[in-house]
Amino acid sequence: MAPRANWKGFLRLSLVTCPVALFPATSDSEKISFNQINRNTGHRIKYVKVDADTGEEVLTEDIMKGFKVDTDTYVEIGKDELEKIALESTRTIEIDEFVPKADIDPRYAIRPYYLVPDGKVGHDAYAVIRETIRNMNMVAIGRLVLTSRENISALEPLKNGLMGTLLRYPYEVRSEEDYFDDIQDVAVTKDMLDLARHIVEQKSGQFEPGKFEDRYEAALVELVNSKRNGTLGKAKSSPRPGTNVVDLMTALQQSLKGAVEKPASKAKKPGKAAAGQRELLLPISGKRSPTAMKEEAKTKPAQQPAKTRKAS
Repeated sequence: MAPRANWKGFLRLSLVTCPVALFPATSDSEKISFNQINRNTGHRIKYVKVDADTGEEVLTEDIMKGFKVDTDTYVEIGKDELEKIALESTRTIEIDEFVPKADIDPRYAIRPYYLVPDGKVGHDAYAVIRETIRNMNMVAIGRLVLTSRENISALEPLKNGLMGTLLRYPYEVRSEEDYFDDIQDVAVTKDMLDLARHIVEQKSGQFEPGKFEDRYEAALVELVNSKRNGTLGKAKSSPRPGTNVVDLMTALQQSLKGAVEKPASKAKKPGKAAAGQRELLLPISGKRSPTAMKEEAKTKPAQQPAKTRKAS
């Protein structure tokens, strides 16, 4: 099932307008998540909202927002007051300007999304706006209102569509000077730079996300399956970094020697599935078809359901 649109409205470049829908470009739903449960009963933990002083539960209609001014001092803000200052969404992404992509500091990027035509009409106008941005070889900057707040957005072509990136405001980005001022100004010799450059050349390649495996996620899959099947194995020991202290030049030379003896071949590609992942009921890498599940059931022995631990 395709994800639901987070926002629907219009994309406008001067007098050219088309209806569009905004979809998130990333998702964490495929990752394993946990619930908190009572160790003694196996029941889920339920959280309630209570008064910090009295400990009594507070009803939803009695809860309001407050801005903390000082210890135990808050400026109370009512829902109606927030509604009065909320920006009314015009349901339009107005392209204000075009800028070189290199001008956008990576620290300003929040998250990506996809912007697609909404419905059967407007595809021509959408294509005109997309190709205009593509031909200018720049990024279109616009604004849109999400959850009462105005957001800056950067739009760029991606294949036959448009990818947008929500951007932070300057006050949300911390200055690097607060962190880098105490870094010592060290003179690096040409020999060290040459050795480091050779190491980089040996390890150079193309970024291919598919080559990288989420090893922690794979370990979680294996752990969950082992617990379900009652076949929990021994914990694997994690490799520790060496403790031998060597000077920087020796470290560079040894690193270069290792890079030459074992050239940076293609990064190890992950297997088709993590260990035990095929047996996991959770849809780790997409849902299986009913036919595939029936065929798998024929070839596997039935598993006993996991027993819930009773309270002692």
